[in-house]
Amino acid sequence: MRGTDSERSNVVSNTALSPHPLTRTALILAPRSAYLVTGALAFVALAWFLAEGLVGIAALAVAGTLAALAAVITWLSLNHARSHGALQDQIAAFIDNDASPSFTTDVEGEIGTQNRAALQRFGSRGGQTLTRALAEVFANPAAVLHRLQNRADALGAAREDLVTRRGHVRLSVHKIGEAGFLWRLEDMAERAVGGRGAETISLPMMTVSKSGTILFMNEATRRLIGERVKTLDRIFTDLPLRPGQEHAIAAAEGPARALVAVIEGTGGRREVYLLPSPAADAASAGDPTAFETLPVALMRLGATGEVREANRAARALLGEVEPGTRLSDLIEGLGRPLNDWLADAIAGRAGPRPEVLRVRNPDKDSYLQVTLTRVVEDGRPALVAVLSDATQLKTLEAQFVQSQKMHAIGQLAGGVAHDFNNLLTAISGHCDLLLLRHDKGDPDYADLVQINQNANRAASLVGQLLAFSRKQTLKPQVIDLRDTLSDLTHLLNRLVGEKVRLALVHDPALKPIRADKRQLEQVVMNLVVNARDAMPAGGEVRIETEVQTIRETLNRDRASVAPGEYVVVRVTDSGTGIPADKLAKIFEPFFTTKRPGEGTGLGLSTAYGIVKQTGGYIFCDSILGQGTTFTLFFPAHDQVEPAAAEPAQPPPRRVSRSGEGVVLLVEDEAPVRAFASRALRMRGYTVIEAENAEDALKTLEDENLAIDVFVTDVIMPGMDGPTWVREALKERPNTRVVFVSGYSEESLTETRERVPNSVFLPKPFSLSELTATVQGQIH
Repeated sequence: MRGTDSERSNVVSNTALSPHPLTRTALILAPRSAYLVTGALAFVALAWFLAEGLVGIAALAVAGTLAALAAVITWLSLNHARSHGALQDQIAAFIDNDASPSFTTDVEGEIGTQNRAALQRFGSRGGQTLTRALAEVFANPAAVLHRLQNRADALGAAREDLVTRRGHVRLSVHKIGEAGFLWRLEDMAERAVGGRGAETISLPMMTVSKSGTILFMNEATRRLIGERVKTLDRIFTDLPLRPGQEHAIAAAEGPARALVAVIEGTGGRREVYLLPSPAADAASAGDPTAFETLPVALMRLGATGEVREANRAARALLGEVEPGTRLSDLIEGLGRPLNDWLADAIAGRAGPRPEVLRVRNPDKDSYLQVTLTRVVEDGRPALVAVLSDATQLKTLEAQFVQSQKMHAIGQLAGGVAHDFNNLLTAISGHCDLLLLRHDKGDPDYADLVQINQNANRAASLVGQLLAFSRKQTLKPQVIDLRDTLSDLTHLLNRLVGEKVRLALVHDPALKPIRADKRQLEQVVMNLVVNARDAMPAGGEVRIETEVQTIRETLNRDRASVAPGEYVVVRVTDSGTGIPADKLAKIFEPFFTTKRPGEGTGLGLSTAYGIVKQTGGYIFCDSILGQGTTFTLFFPAHDQVEPAAAEPAQPPPRRVSRSGEGVVLLVEDEAPVRAFASRALRMRGYTVIEAENAEDALKTLEDENLAIDVFVTDVIMPGMDGPTWVREALKERPNTRVVFVSGYSEESLTETRERVPNSVFLPKPFSLSELTATVQGQIH
């Protein structure tokens, strides 16, 4: 707005903007000044009747006071009215030459002043409301004006950019004094919908709300339709809109066909572009720039798949495209010959379903969603391809697939581990039974020891599978990584050998974490061993720790690290590095870059499982020939672990011979049941066997049968272990329980809390472990 400095100073300093507190009080009391005058006359009359004495004098004094107060209020109100009138004159002079329409209103929205631009555009609106004046500019002005006036009342000023029938406008409001507002309507002629020059292109374009209301139509659309319409159903006869396909439209000159392109905007708004068929709309032929400037990626294709034309938006996605280039040279990944897809589209057999294809670009992976539409040009069939960037969608899909893949592998690993633990329990258990019948001088003793040792090695391998599938038992505690790594340094130095140096760098302000110390040590050892093997000629393995605060979600390697404070551990080597095509597979079980016989491929998968089960994250960065860095994130822990309470001294108990008691053994694996039964009987226990939960409950129907301890598998066909035990304990509440499982104790955590007097024995277990556990429960 234009105006002289003196005018601006007068407007700002006018007393009507900020009246004196006395004036503000007078304005509040002004409607009641008549009562003061009436009261003064009443007291004068009272003084007339009481002509003598102090009461008459007092009545006259009160009458004079009320009359004086009424006069002061009237004078202050009139003075404020003169100031307010002067303010209105100054504002009128201030905004008179402004090129944008401006209004002043009161709190009710009634127009008091209009500048010259407002008079020219809207005519004289004195006494009308601003809502009525702006009704011809945009829909539902009452809500917009109410919203802006409330904000201006609180903040002093407010503004909002709006989409109207004629384009974008900016409506601003300033609070004037106690009960006035100055409004300014600014046309933003150079700003088009979405910043795309809607009025400057000859292609029909509309802005549509989520409900289908047309908020804006450019001039090309108005010419095509012949009038302004408010809803999509007045234009399209075959709703809903299907982007990339032809629709029937009600044009001014009769029914027509147009290809529809849609760009999604914020708040549910959409920009709808109409691309008439070249054979049906001569207007598009008259404007060769229409296709080029359309903000939707489009290509015209010949019947054999050659590119005839690609507009600017398409070239931004594909790079420079020479006319005559075959589509198959630009994109790939359909899963069948691209020419077959094009032939089906030309013949009308392809259907409207879009395909996601990869751009042939050696520098980066990018994907496009491509929709083909059949058109007729000069009596011959052709294709129009609508392209949209699908790289982010494909990335999310890859993340989901990888997550599903790792979950499936974890499920498989856990299931394999469970079955192997059953087999190993039977192998090692029967081996223990044989060892009891052979002394060291027996020729078979050494062979039996070898069987037993290899069974234990297999059990360790199965433990790694459980670690990857995150089904192992962790015993977390609050630990300081500086102390943990310092205690581990001696062993790590022995692991790396003489050619490799080990360097530890700690953050002085390092915070503790909550993790299983033994399992965390295994993770560090696995990473250090891998680093050593990557440097056959020697080098340095560097372990660094630091505290890092993540303020925004960190997305990388298909994982999202939530904001918070983390303890970060980095294990860095200067070795051979990992090829980029193998980097995404390094955490998969049995995947290894080492030669056969040099590793199982379970080291990193074990580390991955332990870190994830601890609530952390593990990432790998590697450059071929320069080295590798593994970065581990663990949530920082501020609370101090409470000191473990001293265990209460158990009451003295009767010492009995090993083997006193009756055991109900429930196990669905026959070899495991046979070993456990023989082992317990050899120790003198009475053993009753059942191959499932149902048989166990049927056995317990005999009330005369006394059972001291239940030994049961957790996972069984039909009713599982905890379920049947809870049922049995209703009638035998004091019976002790030993749960055994090839899975981790974690699978029993929730149910064990409701099963009193129970302990957990993981498979594979030895003869001595089984009998010692049962004896501990009975005695």
